[in-house]
Amino acid sequence: MAHDPHGVFARMREAGPVHAIVAPDGSPAWLVTRYADVQAALGDPRFSLDKRHAKPGGYKGFELPPALDANLLNMDPPDHTRLRRLAGQAFTPRHTADLRPRLERTVESLADDLAGRERIDLVKDFASPFAVGVICELLGVPAESRSDFRTWTNAVLGADATREGIRSTVREMYAFFVALLAAKRADPGPDLLSALIAARDADDRLSEDELTSLAFLLLFAGYENSANLMAGALYATIEDQALRDALRDDPAGVPALVEEVARHMSPALLAIRRFPLQDIELGGVTIPAGDTVFLSIASANRDPRRYARPDRIQPDRPDAARHLSFGQGIHYCIGAPLARLEAELAVRTILTRFPKARRHAPISWQPSVRVRGLSTLPVELGD
Repeated sequence: MAHDPHGVFARMREAGPVHAIVAPDGSPAWLVTRYADVQAALGDPRFSLDKRHAKPGGYKGFELPPALDANLLNMDPPDHTRLRRLAGQAFTPRHTADLRPRLERTVESLADDLAGRERIDLVKDFASPFAVGVICELLGVPAESRSDFRTWTNAVLGADATREGIRSTVREMYAFFVALLAAKRADPGPDLLSALIAARDADDRLSEDELTSLAFLLLFAGYENSANLMAGALYATIEDQALRDALRDDPAGVPALVEEVARHMSPALLAIRRFPLQDIELGGVTIPAGDTVFLSIASANRDPRRYARPDRIQPDRPDAARHLSFGQGIHYCIGAPLARLEAELAVRTILTRFPKARRHAPISWQPSVRVRGLSTLPVELGD
């Protein structure tokens, strides 16, 4: 499925809305494919993220140590509400807008570094370092520690990732976060991690495991999803000359393009697994309590029952913003405003600074059944 996820999802979607499947670890699970059912389940509190509600022997996801497992992707209210309120302070639309001048300087600096080069990889040389730089600056990660994130995410999310390889990578990440938080305690700064440490130490609003897990999640998800959305938007722009010309004539259309790319090339193929708290009927199928349920964001976003000609990128699509790429309800992605802004600035910068950029070799996709992102986007920058 990693090579043609949308083809697989299209066939499954037409065959039925809910399917019994085998999870990555070989255990039984359910896959939901149609927009209406995925949307309903995303907002249904009867579907829990807490692994304690999983049936014994069922699929639970990554085997993380306790200090990394107490994160928002494994929590229901009220703990989820408490942690989200603390972390969400740095990701509000207003705070994101305040970050815009800083992000503009960052992306212009990256473009300066590319100027004069004949050929580049827009993923490796532009989208990835931009996404890493933004989330690490926001959280207060030193510049010298930022180069490991791409290696870590590939090791964990790749289709060829092994259980032992994932465990080894997670151990490295855990050691990194423990050391980072200790450094922030000793020398706080004007960053989100220092603020979360203050909340933990002063008010006891976070446990130590919650603090470490939250740092892990914000860095991991904040980088990977933003980089994939950014690369997808750049790819769509470079591949379509008419679209590129239209955006150069009217840059105000870039946010609409980003929204449509988020729908069409969903950075996440699947939402985080869920566990019904009771037997639930969905799409005409009764799913027993405790079973593992996967909601296919990518399939829902291309459901022809919801979108006309869903396999085409149409930035003027009137309902593009109703896509599910950032989730729904209480689990809506807190980093969505920042991811949108990063992708918008990336597209504007490439259009302005390198108007003749053209792809010169085939692209490649990350070999993953969990995420959908470009691993290479080779371009010639032109004169």
